[in-house]
Amino acid sequence: MYLPLYVEPQDVAEAKTLMDTFGPKAGIEAAERAVQSRNVGNHLHYCRWRQIERLIIMLSVQTTLGTIH
Repeated sequence: MYLPLYVEPQDVAEAKTLMDTFGPKAGIEAAERAVQSRNVGNHLHYCRWRQIERLIIMLSVQTTLGTIH
């Protein structure tokens, strides 16, 4: 799995909104929005929605990812 390379505060807020609205299907919704953006030629929004999809996956996992200091 690819982890987000960068996340802006608005992306975290969008991920939380999707998780609250769509529950366990929030990642699917973000993926669908990414595909819609790609289909209209908006590569910037495509990349953003893919990052949000990955962020939702990270926030949904019940384990620690990465190193613990």
